[in-house]
Amino acid sequence: MPRLNPLTPDTAVGASRDLLADLVSRHGQVGDMVATMAHSPAVLGGYLQLSRAMGRAKLDRRISERVSVAVQAQQGCGLCLDAHIHAARALGVEEEEIERARAGTSADPAIAAVVALALQVYRAPASITDDQVAALREHGFSDRAISDVVGVVALNLLTGAFNLLAGLTPESTARA
Repeated sequence: MPRLNPLTPDTAVGASRDLLADLVSRHGQVGDMVATMAHSPAVLGGYLQLSRAMGRAKLDRRISERVSVAVQAQQGCGLCLDAHIHAARALGVEEEEIERARAGTSADPAIAAVVALALQVYRAPASITDDQVAALREHGFSDRAISDVVGVVALNLLTGAFNLLAGLTPESTARA
């Protein structure tokens, strides 16, 4: 059962009403998370800006979805985890790799290193070492792609924590 109610352009106020109206006019509808974030124009606006910015990330989407699966498996947002598993499948990520991502690893050493870094950014960013960053560079990751890992983790932290607070689950959003 959701703890916070989704809003519409008719029930939202101020900046949130404008953001929702714009999104609905461009996309026809918005999901429960976005509609519920409209309770705070700062949260909704920040989410939309970060989401757009991460759309320009240089980290390969097949990798960023595995990072998202790993982070959401730790954070416990079932709604986000389901969405990222679906996205990974749509990008052609094999089921075995999705399961490895859920466990925080990959059969590919380069991807395993990125997933490990992402989980460290999530759990204990102060413990990241120069050697870890150097190892990622040796795997061929640019400084931009390495930096993008932080953005992917931040976006997942925001969406997952919000959904958990709001009580949004796969079951609560499956209503017709």
